[in-house]
Amino acid sequence: MTTVAVSLVDVVVLRGRGETLEVLLLQRGPGGRCPGSWEMVHGHIEAGETPADAAQREVREETGVAPTRFYNLSRVELFYQHRVDEIAARQWCTPAEARQRCAWAREARALDDAIRMLGSGDAGPIEDVLRLC
Repeated sequence: MTTVAVSLVDVVVLRGRGETLEVLLLQRGPGGRCPGSWEMVHGHIEAGETPADAAQREVREETGVAPTRFYNLSRVELFYQHRVDEIAARQWCTPAEARQRCAWAREARALDDAIRMLGSGDAGPIEDVLRLC
């Protein structure tokens, strides 16, 4: 029987605000799943790690970026995984370009939420609830 477990995190990495807002996408390598697809940062939650800790670690490992602010957007998506993959490239895109390139519908939905809540540079009146650090 298939079990349901929280084992993965998705991270929307943004920089800038308003007209200068950009989204970081990663391109999958030729040897893994979905070769050549563009996706957001995501990865496994390791033993003893909280989802927030895993998200911050994955951003550092996959991009070298150290976020100055980090938010929990309270999104939960389901994904059935069965292979290991690798990152081949990364690129900062406009939000429109990122939406077009996202390989997964869940990523486009998450991007829309992130831009709506954080596109001005912070979370505004809900900053105290969403901001982790």
